[in-house]
Amino acid sequence: MSKHEGMSEIFRKGKPFLAVIFLQFGLAGMDVISKVALNQGMSNYVFVVYRHAVATIVMAPFAIVLDRKIRPKMTRPIFIKLMLLALLEPVIDQNLYFLGMKATTATFAVSMCNVLPAITFVMACILRLEQVNLKNIRSQAKVIGTITTVAGAMLMTLVKGPILELFWTKGRSNSNVVNNGVDLHHSLKGAIMITVGCFSWSCFMVLQAITLQSYPAELSLTAWICLLGTIEGAIVALVMERGNTAVWAIKWDTTLLATLYSGIICSGLAYYIQGLIMKDRGPVFVTAFSPLSMIIVAIMGSIILAEQTYLGRVIGAIVIVAGLYLVVWGKSKDTKLSSLPIDEQIAQEKKIMGIELECEENCCHKVTIKVSNGDMCTNDKVCEKNNQTGDVS
Repeated sequence: MSKHEGMSEIFRKGKPFLAVIFLQFGLAGMDVISKVALNQGMSNYVFVVYRHAVATIVMAPFAIVLDRKIRPKMTRPIFIKLMLLALLEPVIDQNLYFLGMKATTATFAVSMCNVLPAITFVMACILRLEQVNLKNIRSQAKVIGTITTVAGAMLMTLVKGPILELFWTKGRSNSNVVNNGVDLHHSLKGAIMITVGCFSWSCFMVLQAITLQSYPAELSLTAWICLLGTIEGAIVALVMERGNTAVWAIKWDTTLLATLYSGIICSGLAYYIQGLIMKDRGPVFVTAFSPLSMIIVAIMGSIILAEQTYLGRVIGAIVIVAGLYLVVWGKSKDTKLSSLPIDEQIAQEKKIMGIELECEENCCHKVTIKVSNGDMCTNDKVCEKNNQTGDVS
């Protein structure tokens, strides 16, 4: 293999990792910008509608042009799935997530989202989208990594410890974020909303992976989700904000920036990129990287929002990275195994489980033959005695 081919192979294998890392940086930016916009009084219901309207305008032309040859015929079952996808993520998850963020902080909200990999992993196992065999080390790594990730998230959320004075936060304080900006009541309310939203997000991930099997046009799928999400979100917003027309006004400030950024990066590109990755790696691989967003938000929140950084959060972040590594390692072994021919996959599975392969062609198993004169021989050597009748014992 030439050097050029070697670099191409490395880039090909690394593309899914680069894509999900880009995705997490994009989502982290959304958390910080959205928190600023919500603090300025923007309605989360209206924000969700405008966000997906922008995503529809941006993604629809690409979908119409680039997917015209591969776009399957729209059927009733597919359209029902699309409507359900638009309800799960653009409407239920995002509204609950932003309501939870309003009650807490950006760092707290994104920290709670680390239950997402665990929920997705369990659901994917139930629906047989994820292979789990606790006898092999790959599955053990994924299970232990998922548990470790959730434990790290809980540690980061619940354990404070001493404040770490960072050089960019010295002398800065924000009265809105003292003691994480919320009391126990608001923390509990926000945590419940975000957790329910994460469950909806997980259902969205799994359903998206299933829908792509019958509708393998990622751009068109993204455009449909954003369009239907805009319509369904508008119905919810009109009900929740009835009589308050002022909330629909967009000013030339952070609210406009948050709408454009979230629509293009976190709805349009995010749905498309995660759809591409899930076709090869599955929904668990995509959600396993969500802890990176929390670490990024913790850093950006301390810089932009003057949120305080605690030792407990740093330790929790380290535990999360360790759990993330285990999940990714297990998934990488799954991917390597699935690329082999079926007979080699079986061979590798037996090797991992410590089972010796039986090979009749090479006489790997020893057969004992009892001949009529009482002598014993095996199939490792040839019984050259004539007129001996025997039976395999």
